[in-house]
Amino acid sequence: MAEEIRPGYNESHIQVLEGLEAVRKRPGMYIGSTGTRGLHHLVYEIVDNSIDEALAGVCDRIEVTLRRDGTVTVKDNGRGVPTGIHPKAGIPTLEVVLTMLHAGGKFGGGGYKVSGGLHGVGLSVVNALSSELTATSRFGGGVFVQHYSEGKPQDSVTRTGDAHDTGFEVTFRPDAQIFEDTHFSFDTLASRLREQAFLNAGVYLSLEEESSGRQVRYQYQGGVVSFVQYLNMNREVLHSKPIAFSSQKDGVQMDVALQYNDSYVETLFTFANTIRTHEGGTHEAGFKSALTRVCNDYARKLGLLKEPDANLSGEDVREGLTLILSVKLPDPQFEGQTKTKLGNSEVRGITETIVADGLSTYFEENPSIAKRILEKSISAARAREAARKARELTRRKSVLESSSLPGKLTDCSSKDPSESELYLVEGDSAGGSAKQGRDRQFQAILPLRGKILNVERARLDKILANEEIRAMITAIGTGIGDEFTLERARYHRIVIMTDADVDGSHIRTLLLTFFYRYMTPLIEAGYVYIAQPPLYLIKKGKTERYLYDDQALEAALQELGRKDVNIQRYKGLGEMNADQLWETTMNPEGRTLLQVELEDAAAADWIFNVLMGDKVESRRNFIQDHAHLVRNLDTVG
Repeated sequence: MAEEIRPGYNESHIQVLEGLEAVRKRPGMYIGSTGTRGLHHLVYEIVDNSIDEALAGVCDRIEVTLRRDGTVTVKDNGRGVPTGIHPKAGIPTLEVVLTMLHAGGKFGGGGYKVSGGLHGVGLSVVNALSSELTATSRFGGGVFVQHYSEGKPQDSVTRTGDAHDTGFEVTFRPDAQIFEDTHFSFDTLASRLREQAFLNAGVYLSLEEESSGRQVRYQYQGGVVSFVQYLNMNREVLHSKPIAFSSQKDGVQMDVALQYNDSYVETLFTFANTIRTHEGGTHEAGFKSALTRVCNDYARKLGLLKEPDANLSGEDVREGLTLILSVKLPDPQFEGQTKTKLGNSEVRGITETIVADGLSTYFEENPSIAKRILEKSISAARAREAARKARELTRRKSVLESSSLPGKLTDCSSKDPSESELYLVEGDSAGGSAKQGRDRQFQAILPLRGKILNVERARLDKILANEEIRAMITAIGTGIGDEFTLERARYHRIVIMTDADVDGSHIRTLLLTFFYRYMTPLIEAGYVYIAQPPLYLIKKGKTERYLYDDQALEAALQELGRKDVNIQRYKGLGEMNADQLWETTMNPEGRTLLQVELEDAAAADWIFNVLMGDKVESRRNFIQDHAHLVRNLDTVG
């Protein structure tokens, strides 16, 4: 399959829209940022080009290698890039693709019917932001190579030998003058490749890191069904096999897989041309509408809903649902704040029709499973009314003023959310120190007593009945779930500040689980942070130094000598004086905050479910597999 060269794919299919300018001056416009996310985006751009070849049916193997020397190689067995002289540009087509922005086979020239790399900027942008890049195209019976530096060709396209197959290979070094860090995360790239393997059934994707010897290989014949099974691996499912159907209508190819579990959260991942549509769009709206309608119709048909009963809501029928919805269409239109919301109006109707037909057929053929799903939805509807009453409490200002709250908000003077910070502090003792040490102008303190409810194992009505969670929701001001409104956030920095011990780590995980499940946009907006309090204070003579991990302690002891060094280990934030807490953890001029980012939602969903879900065996295996990564762990003697 991969060696086939389709008739008519040649130099004339590469359409040139404009030259390559300003990428090095404003890289954020093209890859989002010059931080870690932007760095990894370079690899995604090239891999997406290879995925486009897979979508065209002419590529089934993509290999990514992190070299010892800091370069990255992406290799596929697609058609390669044409190397003859381009009819309009007058230079080799390989050079056109690598040096001209918006040059590619995706602009109506007949090269691709469906494409995930929509804008034709991938290769040229990666080239512009690399200190060195080597492109190798196996095309038309030959191997052709060209070298670049900072987007400029260093030599001409040269034939170096004969080729009995086709494909394309890029090796590049990200420019250290542009990127804050040029180290690639193996796990981040592995997650992305795994997702692409799920969405492109049968395509082999691999990742190798030469320095560590780590290697992963992904190939899923089950496609989106395998994806759902992966996400539900650590959950108790209501039916053993996912409900799945594929169909094509009016040029739109749709693959749907869904499976219900006994949890109280919905896990929906939608894609358009293998691009994750974080903000949903017309395909997701069509699915939700069809699901709600079919479930209500069938619940009445089975007599589970009587004539006077209200219909089940969309929220009810999606409780415990895990969904993968993948659509592939010729001309996707993206909109929304992050350009990841599908806007094609015709897709909603197509999705509704396909999903309604597929679900209705499944329910008719599997009435016992349908009944199980609908009984869960009806139970969710009963709990929804209780949750509505509990939610009302979070809207009342008096909740914060109630003396019954375990933690009471000490607000800041500023009413400007962009400069305001809310510290969620473990315990009253640490809360007291934080209140005394804070800057009253922009820092608010909300002490939390004990461990908050594990929301992974609770329904919304129980969650909203928890006083600690109600206090957080009201203080933050956004609401939660379907009622969440980011613009109402009272703070643009929400800082989780817990002790540097096992209990502190558990509380931090509980809080992150809550934010991920019910306030995801806070994380996506970059509003959630984790404070980094010091673990040690060492003193020798007049020298005092705060240290944040065991490695730093060892280095300091070697530097200062071990004699006459006093080491104080902070078991908790409450052991610090107010001025120490300010100096080390809260002062913007000296503190370290870790911003919580959601790089891979599927991986996050899986990990939160492992750590906070019901299956002890899965949690034990995860801890055993990752124990070597733990830096500080309290021991009880």
